Amino acid sequence: MNKEAEFKKIVAQYCEVSPQDMTNDMKFREDLGFSSLDFMSFLGELEDTFDVELEEESVLKVFTIGEALELLNGLEAA
Repeated sequence: MNKEAEFKKIVAQYCEVSPQDMTNDMKFREDLGFSSLDFMSFLGELEDTFDVELEEESVLKVFTIGEALELLNGLEAA
């Protein structure tokens, strides 16, 4: 499974949108209905699944699926 598919599978655990219906411009709160607690749990799961450490400063700038994927890709490349 590629990284984006794995990422969207994790997102789908926190909302009622299936991975194949997700677009990169969807916002976590407005479009997917994430609460603050959902988002924090989601971030922890991303860290565990992809073996990365997310910095709070960077995470606070993430509002969409595309931005989260970009952040994740940047961390794995570093």
